Amino acid sequence: MEISTLATYHCLAFVWYFFVAYSITHIKTEERPSEVFLYGGQWKYLTVLNLVLQAVFYGVSFLADVLRLIKKLRCAKCVISSRDLLFSVLAFPVSTFVCISFWTLYTYNRELVYPKSLDGVIPLWLNHAMHTAVLPFALLEILALPHRYPAKKKGLILLGFVTFLYISWVLWIYSVTGEWVYPLFALFSPLGLAAFFAGSLAIIISFYNFGEFLNRMIWGQSKFSS
Repeated sequence: MEISTLATYHCLAFVWYFFVAYSITHIKTEERPSEVFLYGGQWKYLTVLNLVLQAVFYGVSFLADVLRLIKKLRCAKCVISSRDLLFSVLAFPVSTFVCISFWTLYTYNRELVYPKSLDGVIPLWLNHAMHTAVLPFALLEILALPHRYPAKKKGLILLGFVTFLYISWVLWIYSVTGEWVYPLFALFSPLGLAAFFAGSLAIIISFYNFGEFLNRMIWGQSKFSS
């Protein structure tokens, strides 16, 4: 893609994610089901955190494109490094995990992840914007341009650390409220929950590896943006 085309795409993607994140975080208080929006508000849900993550990523990507267009290549190089790290370690694996895990559990028993009480609060388009469109956006980004992946050990350590932070946040909310972020977690014993979290980490790591594989298959080992 031409840099100007990339800049337009990244700008539009940033505006889209900003709009979606704004929409979900500004649901009227009186419309929020009390059993869903407890301590932590929307910020306890991985879906909402992912929307913010994607907005940040596309904002950084747009900045990198602009710097390249105005020939500020030294600054652009630093921003591109941040962009690629964000995409490889977080934006792609988290979006893929959110989409696939949500719809898998929704199909099995929606009450475990998305209670029916939310249908009257969150419109259908917003549900798909949060849980469906994130995956096509992530795949389109891989097709649009190559991304430099970090060393495997560094990438997995960063991904594992962020996963640990989110799990810690979930456990903290439970310790404060006595309620799980997702009703699914109440079905497990402590050992079963630990196994579930470990399995989720293994899945998100597999999505990290899948993104790296796609990037290498499409763009090869040596072609990276600069």
